[in-house]
Amino acid sequence: MPVFRKPAETFTPGAKTLPQKYFVSKEVFAEEQAHIFSTDWLLAGHQSQLTKAGEYFLAEVAGESLIIVRDQKGAIRGFYNVCRHRGTRICEQRSGQFRQAIQCPYHAWTYGLDGSLLGAPQMDDVEGFVKQEQSLCSVPLGLWEGFIFVNLSEDAIPLKTKFAPLHGKFTHWNLPALRSATRIEYDVASNWKLVFENYSECYHCSLVHPELTRLSASDSAENDLWEGPFLGGFMTINPGHSLSLSGHACALPVGDIKAEDHQRVFYYSIFPNMLLSLHPDYVMVHQIWPLSPERTFILCDWLFHPDAFGRADFNPKDAVEFWDMTNRQDWHVCELSQQGISSRAYQPGYFSTRESIPPAWDREYLRALGESAKRKGAR
Repeated sequence: MPVFRKPAETFTPGAKTLPQKYFVSKEVFAEEQAHIFSTDWLLAGHQSQLTKAGEYFLAEVAGESLIIVRDQKGAIRGFYNVCRHRGTRICEQRSGQFRQAIQCPYHAWTYGLDGSLLGAPQMDDVEGFVKQEQSLCSVPLGLWEGFIFVNLSEDAIPLKTKFAPLHGKFTHWNLPALRSATRIEYDVASNWKLVFENYSECYHCSLVHPELTRLSASDSAENDLWEGPFLGGFMTINPGHSLSLSGHACALPVGDIKAEDHQRVFYYSIFPNMLLSLHPDYVMVHQIWPLSPERTFILCDWLFHPDAFGRADFNPKDAVEFWDMTNRQDWHVCELSQQGISSRAYQPGYFSTRESIPPAWDREYLRALGESAKRKGAR
């Protein structure tokens, strides 16, 4: 999957790939889970997944199971999937809809959609038991452009603060109103960082993605974000085409797309677990979830304008099959990279000038890993 070169003056001469331990070490993986995935804002889904009161889905974050639910007043909330009685996991199904309340399957403790304890059989005469003090444990949750983010840290910076540099940048893409037509899950035998690095350059595109480069030239990229947690820019699409199997648009424009952007596709990585790909007629979003040093779980959604659904010219399969093919091409080379990096022969290699975003991503990763560890050590 592509993303860009940046201006030559911002390229770091002599930049190299990360040392082997960052891709194979269980100790490094544990540090990432503790100091990045337990402290940063993580993409968990989109608000269109929860259209009615009681609808929920589960998110697995740094070994924790979270319930993401829309309450009776329309607010989206996040709770640990843990009963306050004896710690039983409450929900087993990955998604569904609670009728009126959330009930533990063990002893029938029952909670409102706002997390408050509604009923606890035969507990009224228990000394010290205060019903109002036994609500489900909440998790910090926020919305950005319709996307749901969670954070396991109780002292997390506000989500609005983190995303302040992107304020208004994507407004014309109509992201909060979009709906997913398809989700595909991938289990990739590579380190999660290799997925980001692969997404962040098109040096490989001519060889790995011939179908893609026929529609979008691999050397057409321009970046507008090249440092920090938000990285990326756009590549051009051949005039009159879309990134689909047929080469034609498969749906209505997703929003009020500017004239010049009708022939552009925008690719952004949002640290630490979101890949956002904005096309004129659809938006593709990847969630990246590390499972081990050598294994990554990826959720990919294709989002479309709500008015596109049901129209005779709506053909989401055209885009989904195109990118499913391209995704699998990428995952294959990521797995080959993992295999090679695991060898005793591996040494960090030089990035080319066509790979300026991957070292920028590596710098942000090392900064986040080190600064979070320092903060925790100071407590």
